[in-house]
Amino acid sequence: MEQLNRPDVESFKNQDKTPVIILLDNVRSMHNVGSTFRTADGFAVEKVVLCGITASPPHREIEKTALGATHSVAWEYHEQTIDAIRAFRSQGYTILAVEQAKGSIALQDFTPAPLQKYVVVFGNEVHGVSDEIMEEIDACLEIPQFGTKHSLNVSVTVGIIMWHFIQRLKL
Repeated sequence: MEQLNRPDVESFKNQDKTPVIILLDNVRSMHNVGSTFRTADGFAVEKVVLCGITASPPHREIEKTALGATHSVAWEYHEQTIDAIRAFRSQGYTILAVEQAKGSIALQDFTPAPLQKYVVVFGNEVHGVSDEIMEEIDACLEIPQFGTKHSLNVSVTVGIIMWHFIQRLKL
């Protein structure tokens, strides 16, 4: 840790965070949940929010991919995604979804505002972000793809989106 210049867990909890909340909307794979925690730690995001059927720590299957990040990253659970979205909006967050949808913004064309706080919603591995939530968002981001599959794994998508935020806000 020292050679890599990484903070310990307590220092990490107290450091400035990237003003992004990652929200998982009914993500069913615990490995995807764990990977999201690990990515959230790597990019020092504000929080991970788990909603609906999304499993929450502590759980052995989450820890397989989180590798301890569930202890460093702040997180909370909401039974209803819509309640979480509305609560964060009332706190001044801009709500973004990552989805293939009419009117979506290609990721390379999106530049986050430096002083804005964001909630980025990632949906279920099969069904995506629910229609109910899509009606509540401020904008939709889409990662351009060129293969035969119509989507990327949710944990890969989280990594790509968070790298984009870090690249534009911190580098």
